[in-house]
Order: sequence, then C-alpha cells, then structure tokens
Amino acid sequence: MSITLDDDQVLRALNEMQQRSVRLHPAFKAIGEAMVASTHERFQDKEAPDGTPWAPLSETTVERKGHSRILEGETHQLARQISYSASDDALEWGSSMIYAAMQHFGGDQAEFPHLWGDIPGRPFLGVSEEDREEILDVLSGYLRGDF
Repeated sequence: MSITLDDDQVLRALNEMQQRSVRLHPAFKAIGEAMVASTHERFQDKEAPDGTPWAPLSETTVERKGHSRILEGETHQLARQISYSASDDALEWGSSMIYAAMQHFGGDQAEFPHLWGDIPGRPFLGVSEEDREEILDVLSGYLRGDF
C-alpha cells in the first residue's frame, strides 16, 4: 500500500521540519539554558537528578571547612561554573572546575592519597524526569517552528 500526498502546504511544512532537524543549534541552545538552570536548582535542593539527597559532609570535613554546606566552597565556583556548549549536532553541559568530577562521582582515599578521607559521589549533572520532559517539549516546539 502506498499513499501519495499532493498538497503543497503539507509538503512545504514537512520540508521545513526536515530542514530544521539538521539545524538544531537553536533547540540545543534552549535545552542547554534549561539544563544549566536545572543543575543550579540541584545545588539549591542538594539532590541528584534522580531526586536522591546528597550525602552529608563528614564530621572531619565540617571541622576543616567550618560549616556543613554540601558542595559549597568559599567562592561557590563549582555551582557558578556550570555552562553549556551547543552546535547543530551536539549539546554538552558541565563544570569547568578541575575537581567537578571528584565531587560528582566521588573518590576513595586509597585511590587518591591526597584526600583526607573518602568523598561520596554527589551527582549534580544529569537529566531528571522533569528535565526529560523539558527537552522533549523544546525539541517538539522547535520542529513545529515555534521558535
């Protein structure tokens, strides 16, 4: 079975959608902005993308830092340095801070002798269910021509 469509308006709309699908930079830029905002919210909420609360600081860390605020140094640079890079075919977001991976994934003192103790992973990057819905909404809207 085959269906032939002879409708200029429908064909034009399909062609525009196809053209937009190879120029995704505007959509990826909007998604990047949303993911950076979502990541900043995680620092406020102190939870991973899946909603799991971050592990509290150890007593040793609290004593050394003088406070119990999780992933908050003196300058708050870890949270401030969240950024994204978007192109037509890719989107990346993360932190430029050299210690971001250690804070995100954690580390064992046995593997990293310079640590004063084990660091539990406190994931701050990723896609939550709410983020996933936002990404799908942005992509759908972009392909429809909403922006």
